[in-house]
Amino acid sequence: MNTPSELKYTKDHEWIRIEGNVATIGITDFAQGELGDIVFVDVDSVDEELSAGDVFGSVEAVKTVSDLYLPVSGKVIEFNEELEGQPELLNTDPYGNGWIIKLEVAEGADLGELITAEEYQASLG
Repeated sequence: MNTPSELKYTKDHEWIRIEGNVATIGITDFAQGELGDIVFVDVDSVDEELSAGDVFGSVEAVKTVSDLYLPVSGKVIEFNEELEGQPELLNTDPYGNGWIIKLEVAEGADLGELITAEEYQASLG
C-alpha cells in the first residue's frame, strides 16, 4: 500500500498536503482500496467555512457511499472538477490527479490531530 511520507493523514483515511495556507486533500490508497470502484464524487461545500471533522462531501462506490471529513478547519476554495468525468482517478491516482479539494486553512487551525505516514500505517494494523 502506498503511503507517501511527505503527506499527513487522518484516522478517517484522508490525506493532506499543506503548502503555505492552502491544503490539498484527498483519500488514501487504503481508503480507495476498501471502497472499490469509485463511480461518483459529491462535493457541494465550495466557498464554505468548515471546521475540522465536518463532512465536506462524499464518495460513491459500486457497493457503498462514504462521507469525507475535513482534516483541518478552513474554507473550501476548489473542487477537482476532473473527478466529475473521471471519479476513478481516486482509485488510479489517489495522491496525484485524484485529489478532491483545496482548502484555505483557517488562521490558527489545529494541526495536532494529523498523523504521519508511519502512524497512519500503524493505525491500520
